[in-house]
Amino acid sequence: MPKKAKPTGKGKEEGSVPCKQLKMEATGGPPSALNFESPGDLFESLISPIKTETFFREFWEKQPLLLQRDDPAVATYYQSLFRLSDLKSLCSRGMYYGRDINVCRCVNGKKKVLNKDGKVHFLQLRKDFDQKRATIQFHQPQRFKDELWRIQEKLECYFGSLVGSNVYITPAGSQGLPPHYDDVEVFILQLEGEKHWRLYRPTVPLARGCSVESEDRVGTPALEFTLKPGDFLYFPRGTIHQADTPPGLAHSTHVTISTYQNNSWGDFLLDTISGLVFDTAKEDLEFRAGIPRQLLLQVDATAVATRKLSGFLRTLADRLEGTKELLSADMKKDFVMNRLPPYYMGDQAELSTPGGRLPRLDSTVRLQFKDHTIFTVGPDQDQSDETQEKMVYIYHSLKNRRETHMMGNDETESHGLRFPLSHMDALKQIWGHSAISVKDLKLTTDEEKENLVLSLWTECLIQVV
Repeated sequence: MPKKAKPTGKGKEEGSVPCKQLKMEATGGPPSALNFESPGDLFESLISPIKTETFFREFWEKQPLLLQRDDPAVATYYQSLFRLSDLKSLCSRGMYYGRDINVCRCVNGKKKVLNKDGKVHFLQLRKDFDQKRATIQFHQPQRFKDELWRIQEKLECYFGSLVGSNVYITPAGSQGLPPHYDDVEVFILQLEGEKHWRLYRPTVPLARGCSVESEDRVGTPALEFTLKPGDFLYFPRGTIHQADTPPGLAHSTHVTISTYQNNSWGDFLLDTISGLVFDTAKEDLEFRAGIPRQLLLQVDATAVATRKLSGFLRTLADRLEGTKELLSADMKKDFVMNRLPPYYMGDQAELSTPGGRLPRLDSTVRLQFKDHTIFTVGPDQDQSDETQEKMVYIYHSLKNRRETHMMGNDETESHGLRFPLSHMDALKQIWGHSAISVKDLKLTTDEEKENLVLSLWTECLIQVV
C-alpha cells in the first residue's frame, strides 16, 4: 500500500486528507493588466511587448531589460498591488521589525538600519519615513496581498523555482540602499511615484552571493533611467544597482520580484551527485574501498588521490550518460515544500477536501494541480542503508501555508505520498496523459490500480472525469 511521504526537519507526519477542484475568483480592484490563463501567458504579459523567446535568448542571465510603457491601465493596475497607504492596516495585523519590515537609509554610501525593537507601530513608522527620510522595506508582501500571491504563484509554476518579493517605499530626495548586487534574478514593477536607477556592469556575473560595492569601485553606470508607474525592469543576478527617489516629488513605491536563488547547474550537480555516488558504490567495489592511510592528514592533495578521484568522476559520467532517472536529493523537495499553495480565494482547507466521484477500476481519471506536484525517486527511509529499496515519492504544495512563504520557517512540512518503484510506469502514465482509464494503468493487479488512484484522489491530485 502507498504511504504518506515523511516530512524533513522538524515537520510532523500528517494524515492523508481527502479535494475539490481549484476555483479561480478574481480579486477586487482594477482590471488586471496581466493574463493568468497559464504560467506562460502570465510571464509573457508581464514582459509585454517583448516575446518570451526573445527575452530568454537576449536578456535572461545576460543583460537588463527596461520597459517604459506610459500605459495608464498598466499603471493603475500596478498601483493596486501595494500602496504606502496599505501599511496602516498591515501594521494593525501584527508586523515586527526585522521579520516583516526593515527601516533603513543610505548615508555616505553605507546602509544605516533604523529599526526599533519588537512590534511595528504605524505612527512611528510614518514618523521615520517623513522625518528621517527612511526607506520602508516590506518583506514578502504576497503573504498578505492577494494579487501578488496570484502573480508569484504563477511565476513559481513557470520557473520551477521559488519566487519571493519585497516592497520598497522611499520618500522624495532619499535613497534606501547603497550600490550592491544580489544572488537572484530581479523583476521590478514601479507602483507609485518615480525611482531613479543606476545599473553597473557586474564584477561577479551570475553571483552566488550578495555584496555591497563602493562608489569608486562600480565606475560609470552602464544604464541610467527613471521608472514611472507601470514601468518594468529586469536584471540578472550580479548586476550592481542603486536607486533613489528624485527630490521634490512624491514618494516612490516599487516591488522587487526575485527568483533563481541557488538554482544553477552547479547547485543541481551538487544535488544529484550524492545519489549517483550512492547507487554506484552499491555495485562498484572500487567505490567501497578505503582511502589510503593518513590521507585526511595531508596538507596538499596527493597525486594518487587526484588520479583516483578523476577516475571515479569519469565512471560517474559514463553511468550518468546511460540513466534516465536523475535522483534529486533535496532541490525538488525543498522547492515544493516551500513554495506558495495554489491561488485560491476561498477557505484554503477546501483545496484538500475531496470532491467528485470516488475513482474505481472502470473510471477515467486525470491529474490536477500538475504544476504544484513533483515526483522523485529516493531510498526507503524506513529501511537501513544496506537494505534500502528505492521508492517513488510524490510531493505537492496544496497544503502549504501562504503566511510563511519565503520566511525561512523551520517548521515547514512535506505533504504527499510514496509508492513502490514498481508503480513508476503507472504514475508516468497519469502524469503524461490528459486523461487515462484506471484499468489501463501498468500495474500487475486490479487491486494495485484501484489503490493507486484512490490514494492520489484522497490527496486531491486526481479527479474522475
